[in-house]
Amino acid sequence: MTPRTTHHAPRNVLHLECVICGDTYQPNEAAYVCPKHGNEGILDVVYDYDVVKERVSREELARDTSHPTIWRYKAMLPVRQDAEVPPLAVGGTPLYQTERLAAELGLKHVWVKDDGRNPTASFKDRASAIAVVKARESANTQHAIRNTIITTASTGNAAAALAGICASIGQENVIFVPKSAPEAKIAQLLVYGSTVLLVDGTYGDAFELCLESAETYNWYNRNTGYNPYMTEGKKTVSYEIAEQLGWDAPDVVFVSVGDGCIIGGVHKGFKDLLAMGWIEQMPRIIGVQAEGSNYLAEAWENGEDVLSKPAIAANTMADSISAGLPRDRIKALAAVNETNGAYITVSDQQILAAIPTLAQGSGVFAEPAGAAAFAGLQKAVESGLVNSDERIVVINTGNGLKDIRGAMASLKVEPFVIRPNIEDVNAIFK
Repeated sequence: MTPRTTHHAPRNVLHLECVICGDTYQPNEAAYVCPKHGNEGILDVVYDYDVVKERVSREELARDTSHPTIWRYKAMLPVRQDAEVPPLAVGGTPLYQTERLAAELGLKHVWVKDDGRNPTASFKDRASAIAVVKARESANTQHAIRNTIITTASTGNAAAALAGICASIGQENVIFVPKSAPEAKIAQLLVYGSTVLLVDGTYGDAFELCLESAETYNWYNRNTGYNPYMTEGKKTVSYEIAEQLGWDAPDVVFVSVGDGCIIGGVHKGFKDLLAMGWIEQMPRIIGVQAEGSNYLAEAWENGEDVLSKPAIAANTMADSISAGLPRDRIKALAAVNETNGAYITVSDQQILAAIPTLAQGSGVFAEPAGAAAFAGLQKAVESGLVNSDERIVVINTGNGLKDIRGAMASLKVEPFVIRPNIEDVNAIFK
């Protein structure tokens, strides 16, 4: 992938809009956030849907069987149509109908969207693919970014996603990650050749240090809840879900929530489809948080202002959704409030129990953060938040091999240890 010279915003983008004050900017006018609100002025990409519909239709997508990645939706993304994209096949992940899981829960229609099947085994590849394209694009704007280095802070998955996609094109990157991140995720970063800075502190500490470093060294900043284009990559999961269901949107979507960018992206994707008339209804979006990292659930339940609500001390074994101060909290609250959805909290014990239940009922092996979404569905059934006739999608955001320690902690059985003879086998099965 080679950088292109580009001085013009994609024609399908009208402007960027601050989610706090509503001020608008042309893409080349604001590098990341609305300057009136410091780092909190998160921007939303606003599209000209007439232009989008000129470029693509559901019928054209149906005919395009050669491109099962997020780039099949290129006309609906904030990139130039001639932009070169990384070679890794991001997106196009399977949507499994899980009849046994549904029956066990007393439901009729449950699907699992397995984003653990992405190249670096997590949902975050969707955003990182966009980040790499936008970083190269930005090199020639008035807010020129030195495109030799892209950086991000992460609890592990976003970092691995950026590292892997950068490796596919030889793009240098610097990663800030808490030193407590699971070993498998740190191994990914090192294998991909990233410069890895293990921060002796929280994710929030890593995030702030990444912001400061990016500004100091003029690196392109991929951070979620700061870079407005990360939502746009994550929204592609909703496009896929709708297309895989024949453009008949589900009634309810369950997604685990940490920083808030994924749930904001899920919402944005369905909003796009509704605005274009491609779906007829907006699903209710249910955000699932760990009890020990429940900032958004608490704010939603109590009607708190997330701009003034202080950070909490997050503590959960589901590292991918551990966030004391969710960076994309405004979009994350809107995703629930604007869809008549809800926030649910689940304990670490419920998350762990959900890992083998989901795996044995569907064949999908989820890391703790991914299994949290299914644990949320289980709790929603118990509380009557969903009914048996609703069409429900659960998004698994990461593969279980990302956190073997968590997977092993979820098990209540031990393997048999036997000698290499049939007598020992007989002792088990006879």
